[in-house]
Amino acid sequence: MKSEHHPGFQRMDELSQEAVPFFFIVDFMMEKVELFTKEQLKDSGLLIDFKGFKNSDKVDFIDKTIELKSFPQSKEEYRTGFDIVQKNLRLGNSYLTNYTCKTEIETNFSLEEIFHFSKAKYKVLYKNEFVFFSPETFVEVADNEIFTHPMKGTIDAAKENAAEILKNDVKEKAEHYTVVDLLRNDLSMIADDVKVNEFQRIDFIRTKQKNLYAMSSEISGKLKPEFQGKIGSLMQTLLPAGSILGAPKPKTLEIILEAETYNRGFYTGVCGWFDGKNLDSCVMIRFIEKENDKLYFKSGGGITHLSKLADEYQEMKNKIYVPVF
Repeated sequence: MKSEHHPGFQRMDELSQEAVPFFFIVDFMMEKVELFTKEQLKDSGLLIDFKGFKNSDKVDFIDKTIELKSFPQSKEEYRTGFDIVQKNLRLGNSYLTNYTCKTEIETNFSLEEIFHFSKAKYKVLYKNEFVFFSPETFVEVADNEIFTHPMKGTIDAAKENAAEILKNDVKEKAEHYTVVDLLRNDLSMIADDVKVNEFQRIDFIRTKQKNLYAMSSEISGKLKPEFQGKIGSLMQTLLPAGSILGAPKPKTLEIILEAETYNRGFYTGVCGWFDGKNLDSCVMIRFIEKENDKLYFKSGGGITHLSKLADEYQEMKNKIYVPVF
C-alpha cells in the first residue's frame, strides 16, 4: 500500500498530542487522509452525526415515504468475483475475504435527506458526494484504553429462531471467530492486556425493507506508551480495518483488488472524531455514493470456504437498505 508515510497520519499525531479536537476520514487504500478541525468543519460541506459529536441541526419531519429501487448485478456476474475469491481460499491464500459490489439504486430521497432521516450509530454526509449510515464501530479510545467491536454475521430477523440460527451457523460462526482473532492480533500491535470482553452478542437492526440480526463482539486493551496520544500512528498501524478486508490482510487485499470490479474509494475506509482526549471511530459501511448523477450502494460480506454462492449473493442484496421509518 502507498500509505507508508502519509503526511495526514503525521498531522493526526501532532494534533492529538496538542489535544486539538479534529475529525478525520481515511479511504480504504489509505491513499486519502483528510483532517478537519472544528473550525475547518464549518465550511467543509461535511455533516456528521456521531454519539459524541454532531455538527448538524436535527430535522424532525419529512412529508414523504422513502422509495428505494436497486438494480443488482446478475448472479452470474457476481459469480465471477466470487469464484476468484473461492479459488484463493482453496489455495490457502486467505481464510476470510470480504467481497463487495457496487449496485445502482434509485431513490426519491436526496443524499442530505438520507443523512437526516436514516437511523444509525454513525452518519456522515460528505459534500453531496456520498452518505453513509454505519452501525459498526472501528475503535474507541478512552483514558488510554482501546476498544473494538467487530461485527460479522447477519440474518433476516423474520426467520423463525433467527438469532439462535445465526449464533450456531457454522459459516457465520467461522467468519466471526476469524475476525475476532484478526482484530485481537491487530490490537496486540498497539496495546497490552488484550482481551475479549464480550463474544457473539446479537444486535437487532431495524430497516424499512427488512429487519436484520447482526453478531458482534467486544475486544479491549491498554494502549502501549508509544501509541498514547498518537491517533495517526495508531490508525496507520491498524488500517485497513480487518472486518471489511479479511485475513491475512496483505494477501487478502490482493485478492479483493483482483475480484472486485470497481474501486472502493472511501467505502470501507474509516472516519473518526477525536475530542482532544478520547477517540470514537467507525467503519464506513452502508454507503451510498453519487457518480455522474447516478446513485450507487456499495455492499458485500465475508466469504469463507464454506460460503455458498446463492447465500452470499442474497446477503449482498439484503444489505442494500436505508434505515428510514
